[in-house]
Amino acid sequence: MPDERPQDRTVRLVRAAQRGDTLAMAELLDVLAPYVSRVCAPIALGQGPDAAQEALVAVFKSLRTLKEPAALHGWVRAIAVREAIRIAHRAARTVPADLSALPDRGDPQLSADIKDVLGRLSPEHRAVLMLRDIEGLDERTAADLLGVRPGTLKSRLHRARNTFRKAWTS
Repeated sequence: MPDERPQDRTVRLVRAAQRGDTLAMAELLDVLAPYVSRVCAPIALGQGPDAAQEALVAVFKSLRTLKEPAALHGWVRAIAVREAIRIAHRAARTVPADLSALPDRGDPQLSADIKDVLGRLSPEHRAVLMLRDIEGLDERTAADLLGVRPGTLKSRLHRARNTFRKAWTS
């Protein structure tokens, strides 16, 4: 549809995918995959691709339960954050994170330093930093996504920033 707005296109794709239209599912996957990868990478670090894949599987398994197609990106973000935290915890129990898997942007040394410091944070702290400082979500929305109270989010964010700052300056 040539004059279709992006939001209308997303709603149309979700409704078609919910009815089992495989072409709509494939197109929706093309729309969502980069976004899910961008959400999962800073939380799951080296396990980001696995987390993104798990998140996309969860999204498509549950797509029929999404009642409001216009809320797709918020719903997908919540699933991606949950899967990234779960995968990061699982990876921490088995193998240290491979920080070299993160994509480089700009200065390679700065990127390596940031990866090193992020690797020292817990998945919960990486998630709160990503939601508040990268995604720019307000405290209530970020708290809802993480399933915590706003006060818990504030204290977690404070601790995450302090831990990051101390690790950065050491």
